[in-house]
Amino acid sequence: MDFLDKKLEEYVVEHTSKESDFLSALHRETYMKVLQPRMLSGHFQGRVLSMISKMIQPKRILELGTYTGYSALCLAEGLRADGHLHTIDKNEEREDFVQSFIDRSNFKNSITQHIGKALEIIPTLNEAWDIVFIDADKKNYINYYNLILPQLKTGSYILADNILWSGKVVDEKANDMDTVLLREFNQRMTEDSRIENVLLPIRDGIQIGRVI
Repeated sequence: MDFLDKKLEEYVVEHTSKESDFLSALHRETYMKVLQPRMLSGHFQGRVLSMISKMIQPKRILELGTYTGYSALCLAEGLRADGHLHTIDKNEEREDFVQSFIDRSNFKNSITQHIGKALEIIPTLNEAWDIVFIDADKKNYINYYNLILPQLKTGSYILADNILWSGKVVDEKANDMDTVLLREFNQRMTEDSRIENVLLPIRDGIQIGRVI
């Protein structure tokens, strides 16, 4: 589903800072070598994530759902000099692909990749997160949220991707499990008195919550 007129979307992208040659290479190789390349954050959303991170200047970032590492590398652009990003994904088949790009980036020593179930790995990290980016299996969005939020301090941020689910969240006929759970997740963030939130219709939707 397209949320913007195609020409308007092209205009927006044309008037957004370009991605680096390095990220462009990752984008290209993802489309050449990896299944479902549409899952990549891509140029426009990547610049949004980078800008948000640079505004917050986080010391610790947690990403749930690495895919090929594009969004992690974008978020890492805003890290403090002593900052670190942990990214978790259950797909071990992409581990070497992702690590090869991390190792060639400017953030080789600032990003740690974890392979496994996020709900099991998160409690072992023992970190105070400044940004948490959720872009993993939709069925566990609420579980991730419930696990992470009590550990966040005032001023920390939760970002959740694919929150409009190609427009299915407003389609009364769409009642598959992922759509239903994403509706519940959006409602949970909107009604939770511990945060203030805004849903941005960027690409497939990004829900942003700030801990009060």
